[in-house]
Amino acid sequence: MMPMRASQAGGGFLGDIGGLMSREAMLAKTVVELADTLVADFDVVELLTVLADRCVEVLDVDAAGLMLVAPEGDLRVMASSSETMRVLELFEIQAQEGPCLDCYHTGRPVMSGDLEFDDRWPRFAPEARSAGFGAVQALPMRLRGAVIGALNLFHSAPGEMPQDDIDAAQALADVATIAVLQHRATVDAQILNDQLNHALNSRIAIEQAKGVVGERLDVDMEQAFFALRNHARSHNLRLADVANGIIDGKVAPSSLDSL
Repeated sequence: MMPMRASQAGGGFLGDIGGLMSREAMLAKTVVELADTLVADFDVVELLTVLADRCVEVLDVDAAGLMLVAPEGDLRVMASSSETMRVLELFEIQAQEGPCLDCYHTGRPVMSGDLEFDDRWPRFAPEARSAGFGAVQALPMRLRGAVIGALNLFHSAPGEMPQDDIDAAQALADVATIAVLQHRATVDAQILNDQLNHALNSRIAIEQAKGVVGERLDVDMEQAFFALRNHARSHNLRLADVANGIIDGKVAPSSLDSL
């Protein structure tokens, strides 16, 4: 069963005068809702699920789904407005043909107003029709030169999607793209900061250990460093671990390999 659109759902999105809220107001509400997910514990799947659901509620579509490219380079189904949609998107990936894949690879919108007469996808099109869909639009999730996935919009009946709806859907996809890329940048930056902090802490530990070894063995700093390094290499240990062992008293300077 296809999900109800906003125009069909009773009691949804009420306006000031008691009627249904205008499409513009619903779009604004959706953008705010998407932005509201950008918090400290931001979850990509939740953001994309909200986007898929809102596309069905706000736009003239019967199902929506999103795919993102994984670090390995292949597309993954991330969110779907219905189980039927999810299964169809999985089939698209397995068959390696369909509008979403074409959209991702070209970075451009891919549209079909009537899947019955579209011969671009000999396996996907019949599968989509058997699932109850007659038309599809795939819009890229991109920011400048970076394409990270695609938004699939399906209709039960054949027909072209109004340009206003296409523009609105692309705007929502762009908001989600910025959010995902910002999240990735934050995660990458945190990983880099953690690595830098670890490196700095290791460097400090090594310097402290050099001082301890130099004092205990009455050698200069260069000789102390060679002692630490040689001991780490001969025992297949990390230099930082040997240094921390010296500082913690777990490794005696006199037990280091000969200078």
